[in-house]
Amino acid sequence: MTGRRPPGGTARLLAVCALLALAAAVVVLCVGFVDTGALALVIGVAGLVLSAVGLWWLLSMRGLLRALGALLALGAPVAVLVHYIRHDVWVWALCALLLYGVALVCGRAAMRAHGKSYVLRGTTGTPPQHPFLIMNPRSGGGKVARFGLVEKAERLGAKVHLLDTSGDDPTDVAALAREAVADGADLLGVAGGDGTQALVAGVAAEHGLPLLVISAGTRNHFAMDLGLDRTDPSHCLDALTDGEELRVDLGMVNGRPFVNTVSFGAYADIVQRPEYRDAKTETALALLPDLLGTEGRRLSARAGEKEYPAQQAVLVTNNPYATPDPLAAGLRPRLDRGKLGVIALCIEGAAQAAHLAVRGERARGVGFAAVRRVEVTAPEETIPVAVDGEALTFTTPVVCTVRRRALRVLVPRTRPGTVAPRSPLNWRWITALALGRTR
Repeated sequence: MTGRRPPGGTARLLAVCALLALAAAVVVLCVGFVDTGALALVIGVAGLVLSAVGLWWLLSMRGLLRALGALLALGAPVAVLVHYIRHDVWVWALCALLLYGVALVCGRAAMRAHGKSYVLRGTTGTPPQHPFLIMNPRSGGGKVARFGLVEKAERLGAKVHLLDTSGDDPTDVAALAREAVADGADLLGVAGGDGTQALVAGVAAEHGLPLLVISAGTRNHFAMDLGLDRTDPSHCLDALTDGEELRVDLGMVNGRPFVNTVSFGAYADIVQRPEYRDAKTETALALLPDLLGTEGRRLSARAGEKEYPAQQAVLVTNNPYATPDPLAAGLRPRLDRGKLGVIALCIEGAAQAAHLAVRGERARGVGFAAVRRVEVTAPEETIPVAVDGEALTFTTPVVCTVRRRALRVLVPRTRPGTVAPRSPLNWRWITALALGRTR
């Protein structure tokens, strides 16, 4: 792994700007609210709490309470704004909010600038002689055709199998990959979603072959964490002639491989519904009251030595996210730690939802862990599970493990890389950076 550190002066300047903007926001608040006193601040915080409560009712209730929740979620901020306008403090509040926004932007920019842009470096070996690539023409809204992936791959000597997506029966990509191995393939590659990537990754790891990840899916989380180019997936094919090999972890859930996440609870229940693909918002709003209510499904998770009973949702990740905040997670700076990340969530009512909105990762009902094994149980014999976004059903208990460095991944030597973030925002660290006291 190599890193590049930008000039330290830029990070320090951004840290100074962040502190000045934060101080200015406090001064503006004090000056603007000198006549109204602390009441204006109390009203502002109350508006935030009421809005969070309304959002919870909107998601978890039906009928009149859902309508009331929508009214609160939208009406509380409007009421606060009206109060500020009537008392001639809205300009001060707006200025303070803008200054605080500037402080946040500069603070996070300072932390990123002081960090490193990582390009994970592996070993350079002999280019594959018989690469076999599986491509889904519908993945990512047609990226295979849009970026000419078949033509470029064949020019580079790869054999390409274009999946038939016209029928109702999906192709068994794992069986297709095993057949290619039997025919002499020395590399397996996938242009498709993360679920397809995971199935072929399992076959590659089973036979000790490298995997070529082509970022032709919709979100491309695995490709993002590998540092690949997600704007132009054709650049991933450069690895066939000028590549290097990385060793990364492969997650397993009841014997099935996964490269990103395994979701239990509310999200897994929602994606099981056939109407979800065409009407995501409507399906979620229709199901959430049952899933989040007292009669909804409850799961228990054991993550190492930690116990999480009666959870509404459990997320298991192949290596932990950079930040444990359930509202901001998304990037894994490492894929070779040999650990599973765990986020467990249980919200028992509007008050706890408001607490989550204010406190984030430090709120009650949110649990985190980084372990090698996770076991999820439920009263039911089978439960829905979303594996890398694919809707499946497993018999309980469901066991997640990680195979450290079990997967060989071939990536281009020239690629964007991954920015390792510093999260969450740490004002003490920013202050030390502004004063030149950080190493």
